[in-house]
Order: sequence, then structure tokens, then C-alpha cells
Amino acid sequence: MLSKCDIIHNMDNKMRIDKLKESEYQELFGVHKPTFDVMLAILERAYEEMHTQGGRPPRLSVLDKLVITLGYYHDYRTMQNIAFDYDVSKSRISDAVKWVEETLIEDGTFALPSKRELVKADTEIVIAIVDATECETERPKKNKQNLTPASKNATQLKTKS
Repeated sequence: MLSKCDIIHNMDNKMRIDKLKESEYQELFGVHKPTFDVMLAILERAYEEMHTQGGRPPRLSVLDKLVITLGYYHDYRTMQNIAFDYDVSKSRISDAVKWVEETLIEDGTFALPSKRELVKADTEIVIAIVDATECETERPKKNKQNLTPASKNATQLKTKS
């Protein structure tokens, strides 16, 4: 069940987004307002079709899922960071991003051309691919040898004298 805080948070997001100017959509989400509105309409329609029988209210609204997905791709934020902002688990963020992607692709409005169209000689298509996958940064393991190289050198110098 959604708490009062969750309901206020969802309403707050909607009110904040409603107050945005058209030029701010591109800056914040990476898409223009008409594109944002089309995406939101597609997702809301798909959500209504999925939940015709009712069901438990979601922790994240359809608007939140869209904002999360666009923020994830536009700002290169980690899912853990976004999960902290929305007070949900990382897996819930991952599920939201996947649902938005799959729903928009299934609709066909935002789909890439088919392979058959790409093979045609008279078709000129420009493609830009961005790798925005989340991966952990490799860091050296911490141990005593790596933590104190300066003091180790000083000790070796004293013993040699």
C-alpha cells in the first residue's frame, strides 16, 4: 500500500514536471516535450491494459518510470543512485527501465528500422550508438602492502644505515 509520503512524492513529481518550460525538457530528460508526452501516453496506455483486472498499486508511477529511464540514459546515473533518490531497491529501478524500453519498442513509435530496410541500397540511415550500460569500476584491492608504501620505504632506509 502506498504511504502518504509516496503519494505526495508522486504528486510532487507530476506538479514539478507540469511547471517545466518546453526548453527545460531537453536539458533535463534529453528529449523535447512533445516526445516526452508521446512516450508518457504510450506507457500509460500500456499500464492501463496490463492492469485492467486491478492489482496492487505500484511503488513507482508510470511518470516516475519514464523519468527514471530518461535520467538513467541522459545523465549516466547508476541504478543504485537513482534507487536511493526514490527510496526503492536497485532491482525495482532495473525493472522499471526494462519495462519502459520494452513497452516503447513494442509500440513501434520509437523502434529502429528493420534489417530488411537497412539492406536496401536506396535507404540512407544515420545511426548513433551510445553505450550507456552500467558497469562497476575495477579498483585495486586494499591490503597492508598497498596502504603504506611511504612508511615502508622509510623503514627500509633506516635499516640500511
